Amino acid sequence: MLRSPYQPALLAAVLLASPAIASGNAERGRDLYESRCIGCHSLDTNRIGPKHRGVFDRKAGSVADFTYSPAVKGSSVVWNDETLMRWLANPQEVIPGQRMNFRVSQPQDRADIVAYLKRESGR
Repeated sequence: MLRSPYQPALLAAVLLASPAIASGNAERGRDLYESRCIGCHSLDTNRIGPKHRGVFDRKAGSVADFTYSPAVKGSSVVWNDETLMRWLANPQEVIPGQRMNFRVSQPQDRADIVAYLKRESGR
């Protein structure tokens, strides 16, 4: 196999560009959730946004007692690590026409919130 001096740089660029999910800290995620998300969401009660308990592996727009936008209701998104990370980064990109206008800019903050939601999802 021929080796190019550019191969390590190419590999690094590919790895940095991939949507790898950082390891999340659920305890820190709880604090972030309580400071950033709780105004619109709760684990067990619908508010401006739907309740989050059980969100993992749930189809977007499927909480029976919440009124979703037509965009979310008609989407095929299923919530998992990847889709939640993308959603928190830019909800409009994941489901155009949705109504959530909030983003979490830092990847580690997103990973921590997702870790918290994952931990609490099955409780």
